[in-house]
Amino acid sequence: MKTALQQPKIYIVASQTGTVPSRLIKRVTRARFNHVSISLDEQLDTMYSFARRHPYNPVWGGYVKESPLTGTFARFPKTQAQVISVDVTPEQYAGIQAHLERMYARKNTYHYNYAGVLLGALRIPFQRKNHYYCSEFVRDVLVRFGVVPPNRFGAVIQPQELLDDMPGGTLVYDGRLAGYPRLSPVKAEPGFFRRLFAA
Repeated sequence: MKTALQQPKIYIVASQTGTVPSRLIKRVTRARFNHVSISLDEQLDTMYSFARRHPYNPVWGGYVKESPLTGTFARFPKTQAQVISVDVTPEQYAGIQAHLERMYARKNTYHYNYAGVLLGALRIPFQRKNHYYCSEFVRDVLVRFGVVPPNRFGAVIQPQELLDDMPGGTLVYDGRLAGYPRLSPVKAEPGFFRRLFAA
């Protein structure tokens, strides 16, 4: 929990897993990163984004909570990432936190904007209600709560732009996502039989 003396911060996490779809997108955009998430904690225990819902199914996407050491990122441990911190006001922090959780409570009403990301690679905007691709979603959150002005980014937004053009952004890490130094230890889940016979 943050104290009155701490400056609230949010964290923008851009990444490149090296999967076939990500390599194809990178070939078109020529950008170092093609995925971006937003986190409210320095440990990145929970990151919010629009991405694949299951590590082994790249075509089933939506609003997800991500973690650097589980799910899709666990499947691709060589994922490269860059993390920047952005100072926000206590009111902005509380608003963003409530908004992200409200969305997650209704996650089945949100869908991945496949057409938007494909056309966006060609710099053609395509938006639909309750449909987002990752950088479109992060931009929406930043604009909605006044972290950046509405005209800061264009109608088409790529993850790299959120790093390069973020006002007040401070680089805190660049390297393998699994090597991020502030990660919380992953607690191993109990085995099947232990769970089955647990009191």
